[in-house]
Amino acid sequence: MVDAARGSGAAGGTGAGEIFQILRDGRARTKAELATLTGLARSTVSSRVDTLLAAGLLRPAGEAASTGGRPPARVAFNPMAGVVIAVDLGATHATVAIADLAADILTSNTHPLDIADGPERVLDSVIAEGASLLEQRGIAATDVVGVGIGVPGPVEHSTGRPTNPPIMPGWDRFDVPHYVQRTFDVPVLVDNDVNILALGEQALSWPGVADLIFVKVSTGIGAGIISGGTLQRGAQGSAGDMGHVQVPYSHDSPRPPGDQRDLEAIASGTAIAADLRAQGLDADGSADVVTLVRSGDPAAIIATRQAGREVGEVLATVVNMLNPSVIVIGGSVARAGEHLLAGVREVVYRRSIPLATQHLGIVQSQADETAGVLGAAIMVTQQVLSPAAVELRAARA
Repeated sequence: MVDAARGSGAAGGTGAGEIFQILRDGRARTKAELATLTGLARSTVSSRVDTLLAAGLLRPAGEAASTGGRPPARVAFNPMAGVVIAVDLGATHATVAIADLAADILTSNTHPLDIADGPERVLDSVIAEGASLLEQRGIAATDVVGVGIGVPGPVEHSTGRPTNPPIMPGWDRFDVPHYVQRTFDVPVLVDNDVNILALGEQALSWPGVADLIFVKVSTGIGAGIISGGTLQRGAQGSAGDMGHVQVPYSHDSPRPPGDQRDLEAIASGTAIAADLRAQGLDADGSADVVTLVRSGDPAAIIATRQAGREVGEVLATVVNMLNPSVIVIGGSVARAGEHLLAGVREVVYRRSIPLATQHLGIVQSQADETAGVLGAAIMVTQQVLSPAAVELRAARA
């Protein structure tokens, strides 16, 4: 699976890494076609394609139709030139997958865990799971070219270290890449789970959309922002942390005017459950909220729709500033059905400027449990198949 931003931009480049970018769309081409696309001499293209073939990044792909004489050979991207281990860590579960270099998931497994067990125990578990999946598929550990990990907390993306993660005791500033590289000596990239969900959601459901915001409403609330086809992390990696934005007061809200709590404290699954408990209902967390809403409990439905309105109050500002084409609402609370989305739509469409909303879609996530690991795989392949990384691999070959 190739994301929309990867396949263009190569024409006009001169290196093997730039030529390779043209072929990442999966379409087979002849050397003559590549010479036409790049403007390079046939001999130059031939030399660089041969280098990419030697590196295993390209493969022979049959012959093109002859225009007289010997039919020209075609080459194509070889997605099995390596594999990626992709990990999506949640508060109570982990999904581990093996993906090829086109970010297609080859195999995956989800198992329960407690993120509060600490980094060593959790990472040992997912490393062992990754090794087991490789063995089951008959893939050597030396074929792994990168590891991508999503975690449920803020991450300094440049170092891969979680930073003050509220539900991850013991993880603050832990060097996740270094720990994993003791087993797999390859690039290890770590990001917030909402960012990798945004990448996965875009690839699965909205591949042609360059401006998308994925909002996760669960134990916490966060957003992954894709703008101009690129995931926006900000200067330190904290972009999209809308859960800690103070919610503007609205006369439609049951909150008192002096309520200065942030969005997560008002509209997360944990906050909704607390509100329902105060009304005498048995609700300990997001799962109980979803169960009550699905059973038709009036109080749970009202509380969930109001939570959607509060999320909409923050998103209306985001829409005015970033002008996305699509807002995708995911996370455990979104599984309660249309009530959360209805509240979000009600406020966003009313409070955002008409130009920003005239073609805006606010939809529920359609992705399954593999969206996070898909996003983690895309994150890795974007780095290990970048022009510079391909040049390095070709030089070594």
